[in-house]
Amino acid sequence: MKIYLESLGCCRNQIDSEVMLGRLTSNGHKICPDPSEAEVIIVNTCGFIAAASAEAVETILTLAQYKNKEQSDVTNQTNSNDSEDSLSEGNCRHLVVTGCLPERFKNDTIAESMPEVDAFLGTGACDQIVETIETLESRFQKKQSNTILLLPDPCNRQFQGYPLPRHLTLDYSAFLKISEGCNRHCTYCIIPKLRGKQRSRPIDQVVEETQYLLKQGVKEIILVGENTTDYGSELTPPASLVKLLQAVSATVDKHIQTGNTNLHTATSDILSANYGDPERNSDTLTENSDILKKTLDIKSEQTDINIPKISKEAPWIRLLYTHPSSISKSTIETIAFLDNICTYFDIPVQHASSGVLKRMGRNYTLDDLYRLFATIREISPDAALRTTLITGFPGETEKDFEIMLQFIKDVRFDHLGVFPYSDSEDLASHHLKNHIPENIAEERLAILMNAQALISEEKNEKYLNQTIKVLVEENPDEGIYLGRSRFQAPEVDGLTFIYGSGLEIGQFADVYITETHEYDLAGQRSLHVQRT
Repeated sequence: MKIYLESLGCCRNQIDSEVMLGRLTSNGHKICPDPSEAEVIIVNTCGFIAAASAEAVETILTLAQYKNKEQSDVTNQTNSNDSEDSLSEGNCRHLVVTGCLPERFKNDTIAESMPEVDAFLGTGACDQIVETIETLESRFQKKQSNTILLLPDPCNRQFQGYPLPRHLTLDYSAFLKISEGCNRHCTYCIIPKLRGKQRSRPIDQVVEETQYLLKQGVKEIILVGENTTDYGSELTPPASLVKLLQAVSATVDKHIQTGNTNLHTATSDILSANYGDPERNSDTLTENSDILKKTLDIKSEQTDINIPKISKEAPWIRLLYTHPSSISKSTIETIAFLDNICTYFDIPVQHASSGVLKRMGRNYTLDDLYRLFATIREISPDAALRTTLITGFPGETEKDFEIMLQFIKDVRFDHLGVFPYSDSEDLASHHLKNHIPENIAEERLAILMNAQALISEEKNEKYLNQTIKVLVEENPDEGIYLGRSRFQAPEVDGLTFIYGSGLEIGQFADVYITETHEYDLAGQRSLHVQRT
């Protein structure tokens, strides 16, 4: 059957979508880029905040217009509803909704509220997508219609096995889950309900998937989880993120040196190596006061940039979604000293006021944050820092906001994302006192981003007249390419514009930077200038 899939939300959702499409194509189904021609439409939804849920519902209803009239008639025989008149003639026989939206609202008669949908699969049922579509098609042929509801406990879902049937969105950059779920209890967050408790993947399985992605020609592997630096903490005995990073790094090195694509042999060789004492990973920053810097030390900026000299074809490894209270000194050192891991620290702190952090359920303080980022600057002075913040959290005072504003001015992040607090009745934070009006949250957001724009523009100036390595991603017009450097993560950071010709999408290029802006860089393709 022809399958169209619309993937909404975060990169973890994107991975689930790619795995579902991989399973479907492995079972003889074909991917269709046009929903009007698809026989099956799948919407993999996000339900993290109210805006995401609203977008998901709107997308579902829009795509429902492609449902086949014959199937609509069958559906309406079972689900009496006036929505039939709004349906257009199309080829779609089955509309399937997966992911976080049905998981979040599985107790709210979601099937009755959207009779256009033929099946709802929660986050713990994505691996049943093939069986679901086969069941729907069998019922269609028999003129039967009963909405399928598959909403099992997400904790019971197994990690994807091998050989890995995964249909990559991009053939040069891919996300790789090292864990699923979350054991933390932030008061503003619904993720533990949507994804279940944390389950870390065994290192050998992560290594195998790394090998698989390298074999597909991927040039950037991005390790993700809800909190990647919590990796292995729930296992007995606890696993080491440092050892995982070393194993993935060694996998990339081995691939470059030997071109080894034998998953079993490569995995055995890599895991037999000695990566040092994993217990070092438990040394938290608050226990390593000997290297901690004073707050004012963070303000000093280096004017010279030291970009590691790496083989032109060596793929990048990038770690995202680390947690301020579990990122260890040994993890920072590993990222800093392994050449094929981007010295890019994505650490969502959410706020800087100790009082607000306590109400958020974040178990660290303002002083802890200053020590953390001073430590990173001490170990890796040229590292790129990214964080995210929330404005308008219940009880946030003007003083709390000023603390946060001063914090970003002191640390001087390379990249910053700011979001207004999103409330919902099923959040613990909903029951806190002194909710902040939306307009004030938005005003505070704008102030933070205005301050960050100045910081980012100043920090980008250090790349002027330097040659940097860029992963080429788009060619929007003749003589112009778009790409990203090691210090620019996909979708959330700025871009590097490249002026030149003859570049290949998904390959690396050396770019001599001639322009710097608030968030973006621009330069000429360089054939002779050495990177410094």
